[in-house]
Amino acid sequence: MTDDAANQAQPDPREEKFVVETELLTQEQLTGLVEEYCTRYHGLNDTESPLAERDRVLAAVKRGDLVVWFDPVENTAGLGPSA
Repeated sequence: MTDDAANQAQPDPREEKFVVETELLTQEQLTGLVEEYCTRYHGLNDTESPLAERDRVLAAVKRGDLVVWFDPVENTAGLGPSA
């Protein structure tokens, strides 16, 4: 009898998402991520001005409630809850 769990491929740690410290980003990059977050999560929710949330989202980033996640497989970054 073989152990199927032992034979399964383990995920490559180089392909896992990781948090990027906001100090490593330019203000322009951070602003772009904040605006993308506002339009993605509020732009389709009957909000007249989703970008009005920018200051609130940026404050959440500074508090650490939202962090910058980088996905090396997709080569993309975005804001999301801290783990």
